[in-house]
Amino acid sequence: MLIALLVVLGFAVLAYGFALLRAAIAQRALPGLEAMALGAVVNFLDTLGIGSFAPTTAWFKFRRMVPDRLIPQTMLCGLTPPSMTESIVFLIGLGVLVDRTLLISCVAAVFLGGLVGVPLVTKARVWVVQLTVAVGLVLAAAAYAMTNLHLFPGGGTASALPLGLMIVAILANFLFGILANFGVGNYAPTLVMFSLMGLDPKYAFPIMAAGASLMGAGASFQHIRIGKVDLRIVLGLAIGGIPAVLLAYYVVVSMPVTYLRWLVFAVVLYAAAVMAHAALSGRREGTIEAAEAPLILAPEPETGS
Repeated sequence: MLIALLVVLGFAVLAYGFALLRAAIAQRALPGLEAMALGAVVNFLDTLGIGSFAPTTAWFKFRRMVPDRLIPQTMLCGLTPPSMTESIVFLIGLGVLVDRTLLISCVAAVFLGGLVGVPLVTKARVWVVQLTVAVGLVLAAAAYAMTNLHLFPGGGTASALPLGLMIVAILANFLFGILANFGVGNYAPTLVMFSLMGLDPKYAFPIMAAGASLMGAGASFQHIRIGKVDLRIVLGLAIGGIPAVLLAYYVVVSMPVTYLRWLVFAVVLYAAAVMAHAALSGRREGTIEAAEAPLILAPEPETGS
């Protein structure tokens, strides 16, 4: 089953790479240097378990690189190729130690959730997307702080879960796949959930990475087809992120990350505040525009003489 999953991932890599390249050629999009540097940094952090969605969103907001409405799908499309690379190395290194049923079912659940979430995020109001991302950033910041303060669930030593907990994990991963389309990364909530269930935290990595990559590929296909992404940023994140994943995994995967988490914690909280402010402002503006919209009155019926 693990080999079959790796084969599926291989096909997904080729198919998504072809679709992204074809779209880039059609639009004559070239990767930006800033996006490449950002992709390298956030995917380096992602491989260490810090996550990439929150710091990427923070930088997007700080630099105003992408319009708010395009942040989730642009980020998802750009971070998917590095996530695919990450999933392959984690599956080869740790996948053989995880219960096969748990691994495959949770990966499939995240993938299906990602597909369901695509039409939701593309049709959502801007302020709804902003508020959703802001909540996700706050949750990610809380996870970073709890880890550093030793309040984060320490996890157990299990490599499998009883049937009841497995069903809960599958349903939760389906939800995480939906939320990923709104820029809410699946790493932090997945790690918390599995740790609370008694699973060894390191066994969550192949599940998180494989689920994120397949979900990202399936959702990104649709986002690129719809066209509501910034391909320059997407290409930059992908090109900069892939070598960073390999470097982090093979060279410094055991590096202490406490100080890095505190840095990301501060940046993420700032971005969450900015995003929440934009969401509330956008909602107020929408309410005012709706209230001030001219009423279209039906013509009064003519009375006969």
